Amino acid sequence: MVYIHVKRIGGKKYYTLRISVRDGENVITKDLCSLGSNLSKIKIEDLEKKYRKEVRGSYDTIKKFLDTNYYYEKSKNKKLKKDESFSHEQIINIDAILVHFNTKYKKLDKQTQTDFFNKFLINFAVNSTSIEGNTITLKEADRLINEDIIPKNRTLREVNDLTNTKKTVEFFNETNPEITLELVEKIHDMLLENIDERKGYRNHEIKILGQLFKPSPARYVKADVKLLLDWLEKNKGKMHPLALVTFFHHKFENVHPFSDGNGRTGRVLMNYILFSLNYPPFVINRRFRKEYLDSMNKADASLKKGLIKISIDDYRSLLDFIYSQFKISYWDNFLV
Repeated sequence: MVYIHVKRIGGKKYYTLRISVRDGENVITKDLCSLGSNLSKIKIEDLEKKYRKEVRGSYDTIKKFLDTNYYYEKSKNKKLKKDESFSHEQIINIDAILVHFNTKYKKLDKQTQTDFFNKFLINFAVNSTSIEGNTITLKEADRLINEDIIPKNRTLREVNDLTNTKKTVEFFNETNPEITLELVEKIHDMLLENIDERKGYRNHEIKILGQLFKPSPARYVKADVKLLLDWLEKNKGKMHPLALVTFFHHKFENVHPFSDGNGRTGRVLMNYILFSLNYPPFVINRRFRKEYLDSMNKADASLKKGLIKISIDDYRSLLDFIYSQFKISYWDNFLV
């Protein structure tokens, strides 16, 4: 495997084109060439000409590194506003995504944008439902959505879970509605169509096994969701958008306004809020389910101060997690 290796010397980054080869139980690495400290002039076509055999199998990986680095360098040279929720390095990487999103992705023709978004949508639907136990694979989901081929040995509930997610996200794209109590309820009901008959806000008490937090008492559920929506509206423009949805998502899940489907509803809402703020949507990958839940649990300490109170220290782990998923997801799904 060939890849671009990064090392820091005196606080400065230096790059090499490195090859890694397995020899029995050992892995041998060797630098093919130095790429210097500035990748802006490095073109994959030049590397391919010189190291055709080595680069061929890793072409996409190397190209992705060079392309993302190009936008990172553009953002690194800008005077970006500081934010207590994210480090300077994180702010640069988020801005690099926005630069690509606005100057590259949004400049694509409508059909190409649609193709990219549909691939993202399948990815999002599979991962969001998988976090809750759905076993449909990415390949099966692609055939289900694009070819109407129902996967074998999967339940109708799992199929509906996936197709409902797709329809719900498409509903947002087509209607761009205002986020209200009624809309949150509608999102939930669309996601749980033909899965759970318990529609609407819950009117009974619940306990979440294995979780320390206590969901809102049934009589306060709607009031707490309304409180969160008012808080959301008040803080748009005041908080960094990615921090805003991180806080909102955690607090929404702690209210736990529905009998089932709270996580799926919360992740759809997170992306819709980002969409309304001209940010790209993202996927929380099922492979990081444990890290996701652990970071959500760590943030529970903030709730001792009140539902809409914010303690950055309590949210540090969750902010870092959401940032990492946002970054990975964007370049995996929308890099042109």
